[in-house]
Amino acid sequence: MFYPVSAFIAYRYAKSSKSSQTSFVSFINRFSVAGIALGLMALIIVVSVMNGLEGQLKQRVLGIVPHIEITKTPTEITKTPTTTSKDATLTKTPIVNKQTQKLTETPTSTVSKPPISEDDGSKLTKTPTVSPQSQSSVTLNALNKTPIKGVVASMAYRETEAVVQSRSDLRGVQVHGVKPGVMLEHTLVANHMEQGRFNDLVEGSFSAIIGRALAIKLDARVGDRLRVMVAGASVYTPFGRMPSQRLVTIVGVFDMGSQMDDKVMYMNLKDVNRLMRDPKGDGESLRLFLNDAFNYLAVVDHLTDTMGVSVSNIRTWRERQGPLFDAVKMEKNMMTLMLLLIIAVAAFNIVSALVMVVTEKQGDIAVLQTQGMLPGTVMWIFVLNGLFNGIKGAGIGLILGVVITLQLNNILDLIGSPLALAADGSGLPVEMDAVQIAGIALLSLLLCVLASVYPARKAMKIAPSQALQNE
Repeated sequence: MFYPVSAFIAYRYAKSSKSSQTSFVSFINRFSVAGIALGLMALIIVVSVMNGLEGQLKQRVLGIVPHIEITKTPTEITKTPTTTSKDATLTKTPIVNKQTQKLTETPTSTVSKPPISEDDGSKLTKTPTVSPQSQSSVTLNALNKTPIKGVVASMAYRETEAVVQSRSDLRGVQVHGVKPGVMLEHTLVANHMEQGRFNDLVEGSFSAIIGRALAIKLDARVGDRLRVMVAGASVYTPFGRMPSQRLVTIVGVFDMGSQMDDKVMYMNLKDVNRLMRDPKGDGESLRLFLNDAFNYLAVVDHLTDTMGVSVSNIRTWRERQGPLFDAVKMEKNMMTLMLLLIIAVAAFNIVSALVMVVTEKQGDIAVLQTQGMLPGTVMWIFVLNGLFNGIKGAGIGLILGVVITLQLNNILDLIGSPLALAADGSGLPVEMDAVQIAGIALLSLLLCVLASVYPARKAMKIAPSQALQNE
């Protein structure tokens, strides 16, 4: 025998025929196994669907919103100055004796004379002036050329709010000034173009790419012209303050299927600078593309701790879309908790079944103890019995959950209620995580073991003399 006697007895009892058990105990065992299987199956299906929906939101919304944007110029880093000559520039702040003279203000003068000795009756505070060469600033251009872990690409970028007017409607949008080549390679919008492409955003052409939802609201098509008005670059005219405005031509339409489709307009970066009356691009920022937008904190920490970028100059996608993803995450966690409680209820049915088994088998337990079986071995018999029931339920639920999840869209089509929630309209998005599913299955087994502890301890405390006296 290559395994403990407690495991041998528990396994024999778990696989024994129903005739060796009372009908009620057998029913409770089957009910607990079925409950664990159904709860685990439902949890796998729901978690996989919620993962798919979260992935779709991540693709649709964060494919448009900048992952990280570094605005303006980061904070300057000042080096410790060193004085190399005796003729260093000094700032003299005389401290005047109250008995000789009273001054209402402290004069400051810059001298190039040798330092004055302390015997002259006035004390000097020497403050060396730092030369311009001893200051260094991490510019946006330097950040653009510096490789950062987790960042796949970066580009000069500008964003402003504007009003777009067509022949039939007026809408507020966000104008994104981008570089077409970078957007074509590193953004999902380029893969969801219905008409045109980003290469059509030629510098100086004042062309634009808009979302399908915005095109429907404006009743505009490719080739139509829209008037873009930017209040942030207004000028004073004889007729009053007028916003900067320009006629732009629609050269492309994208469809990400997100709530941002009717709020974003893409234009060439140079054209946006001209529209903002800033042809040199002094107001440009730096846009970073991450390989995983959810790992933005690691990149932000690297920028602030290692590269000296001020936190106030960093904007992330959470500032705009954080509440949406927090709501999805909370809904996912609450659904998981609710289904785990269902599994817990099914697992704790094992308690009632094992308590009845202990009561029914008191004589057998007493006989085993009189033959030398230790109380700890008796306890492990019932703990392992509950574990075997949990393994049966978790195994059935795991197989059913994986199979149904993989065929979920086919099942919905079969019952006549298809759901086209994916970006390409293919059906319900499903994303299975093997680590997550394994963790759920192990948690179910842990609940079964915990539910077996109480009846197992009750069996361990049975006194053989009293149990055999009643036989």
